[in-house]
Amino acid sequence: MEDFTLTTPLWRWQSATASAAWFFVTIAGDDADGIRVAAMTGQWLDGRKGFGSARVEARIGGTRWRTSVFPHRESGGWLLPVKAGVRKAEGLAEGDVVTVTVSL
Repeated sequence: MEDFTLTTPLWRWQSATASAAWFFVTIAGDDADGIRVAAMTGQWLDGRKGFGSARVEARIGGTRWRTSVFPHRESGGWLLPVKAGVRKAEGLAEGDVVTVTVSL
């Protein structure tokens, strides 16, 4: 299992047509490249789903969860969604800088 640890801001995406909001961290730079290399070496090739997403395990503080990362065209990296239960458990709000570990 490969781990990638980075520190990055938590940000919110708000739909223009719905009241729901989603929270993400952006994985960019060397960490994004490392994830991409892991994908190309076959670790994810059979497990990639819609939108080019791939299953991962993520950890912020003491909270671990299984989710997917999604390619992010604007940064050339990946988006990691951070669900409400994780934000609540770790006391996180929009704009907070978080340290997250993504494991493949």
